[in-house]
Amino acid sequence: MFTTLLIANRGEIACRVAATARRLGIRTIAVYSDADAGAKHVVSCDAAVHIGASAARDSYLKSETILQAALAHGAQAIHPGYGFLSENADFANACAKAGISFVGPPASAIAAMGSKSASKTLMEKAGVPLVPGYHGDNQDPDFLKQQADVIGYPVMIKASAGGGGKGMRVVASAEDFASALASCKRESASSFDDDRVLIERYVQKPRHIEIQVFADSHGNAVYLFERDCSVQRRHQKVIEEAPAPGMTEERRRAMGEAAVAAARAVNYVGAGTVEFIVEPSGRFYFMEMNTRLQVEHPVTEMITGLDLVEWQLRVASGEALPLTQEQLTRCGHSIEARIYAENPDKNFLPSVGTLAYLALPPHTAFSNADIRVDGGVRMGDTISPFYDPMIAKLIVWGADRDQARARMVQALAQTQVVGVHTNVGFLTRLMMDQAFAAGDLDTGLIEQQRATLLPVPASASHEALALSVAALLLCETAAVSDDDPWARTDGWRLNGLYQRAFSCVDQEGARSCVLHRQGIDQVLEMDGERYAFGWRTAKSGNAVKNHSTGKDDNTPALYIELTLGHLAVTGTVVRRGERFDVFSSGVMTSLVLKDPLKHAADGQAEHSGGLTAPMPGKVIAVHVAVGDKVKRGQALLVMEAMKMEHTIAAPGEGTVKELLYGVGDQVGEGAALITLE
Repeated sequence: MFTTLLIANRGEIACRVAATARRLGIRTIAVYSDADAGAKHVVSCDAAVHIGASAARDSYLKSETILQAALAHGAQAIHPGYGFLSENADFANACAKAGISFVGPPASAIAAMGSKSASKTLMEKAGVPLVPGYHGDNQDPDFLKQQADVIGYPVMIKASAGGGGKGMRVVASAEDFASALASCKRESASSFDDDRVLIERYVQKPRHIEIQVFADSHGNAVYLFERDCSVQRRHQKVIEEAPAPGMTEERRRAMGEAAVAAARAVNYVGAGTVEFIVEPSGRFYFMEMNTRLQVEHPVTEMITGLDLVEWQLRVASGEALPLTQEQLTRCGHSIEARIYAENPDKNFLPSVGTLAYLALPPHTAFSNADIRVDGGVRMGDTISPFYDPMIAKLIVWGADRDQARARMVQALAQTQVVGVHTNVGFLTRLMMDQAFAAGDLDTGLIEQQRATLLPVPASASHEALALSVAALLLCETAAVSDDDPWARTDGWRLNGLYQRAFSCVDQEGARSCVLHRQGIDQVLEMDGERYAFGWRTAKSGNAVKNHSTGKDDNTPALYIELTLGHLAVTGTVVRRGERFDVFSSGVMTSLVLKDPLKHAADGQAEHSGGLTAPMPGKVIAVHVAVGDKVKRGQALLVMEAMKMEHTIAAPGEGTVKELLYGVGDQVGEGAALITLE
């Protein structure tokens, strides 16, 4: 076994590897960029090495710099995590030449499976079933369209070197093929430095089921059952679970044996995932093999009781697999949900900012408990535009799927994030969706259930309004000395009625909210309805540590229990100035409580007539010129952010008055891009 390991990655996977290595007595070395100085994975390791600027190409993708760091610090092995260099054959080869073990498959296996076209040819020879399509080298657009016409629409265009949903498009008709191909090639070149694509028949109502495989250098290979990853958005996995709902033992064995055959075909060593697309009939086809550990590997660990990172380290050090196929068992059901900094109400655009408050459900990290959290950020950290905006992974286990789903709903309700938008509410609705609950899964589930999964944002509930008012009153009371009764701000009067109006603003606009007090009796009037009102207990939450400055930020979190009419209401309220973020009954509500006098002179913001950037990114295409007349919905320009393309469309008819940015320009969130008349 190794004594020193360098982890060539960041975030939750780096923390995950560091935890397992520590348990095995292995010293770990972290690498970090400018943006990650002081990050959680850096302090999780025994030593850390700065490797460059914030952009991945200037740090985590600099293979020579990382290899030099490993040699300088006496590392015997490098664990690449997932993403970045984990599937880079040249890097694996360079490690071998330097005498450092690459915790992953040999370079030849990475190269063989790195090209979707070449891998499908290998799989065909190995007898693994394939989706009908074109996987050749001819990349002439006219030729590719001819192939699509022969296959029959709809077809799927895929980046040959792709993964993670990047460089993929579904094309419904011949008329749409050329534009989809061009967009796919641009995204593929940006993400993988390779614009080659393949064309396949698009399977209707498909399920995405993958098999976890493991092989060693002694000729042993096993499959550790399956994971269902059918719930996807933009071809990226949202929910993963194991085992797959409705899977029969016969099909599990057939898919497992096919996955092992795929691994053996390339002399595979280490952890890998063979991904299949499955028709409603149960017939399955090979899609691709990911030659690394997957983000969703914890659900396999939860049902098998195994540590797959430990298996990786043991296999990389030359040991044989710990178990044979016959010795592998599974128990119960596990579900994983990825908590992302993104805004579902704005087409899931990534959200950048500081985690002003972060509370996670009671859990055991990196262990087989009922609720597990794998995370790479802490309260006070910043979600930057440079990397994947994942905050944490929630993984739950249950005796069966229904219990696991119920535990996930509970865990999501206890997940509270302030400072960035998140998908927590969306994930909760997904867990409670009837189709998902029934196990009626396919990759189109989110689009099919869009109306219920992505409803029009509702106005703030009376419970949320009451909690925010109680929080404000508590903050005001806490700021006053208890020794001076004349300084009290709670509205107490010796005789007579006290009345106070609050200017509460939610996403719908101003809400009427008035507190009436006579003696010790309080009534809260909201939208014309009156409720007996009072709080029983309140306590402060944890202080927020800013990991850049090492100081506490002034962001109080209050846990409040109150009565509202005949209801007992509990919740957590995080106050930041006039903004109150309320968490109650699994729902987050953001409110602004304004001082009416302070804001009496505020006017309405004048509309500028411009279109703004939804997030930081780069302009990669401009489709209009000054003077062009445009129609509602017409594509004006395309931005790239976090390796995804986002089209800026005209909100209505007009004429282009000014183009404020050109192709290649970097723009910040909220920056005006185009002015229309």
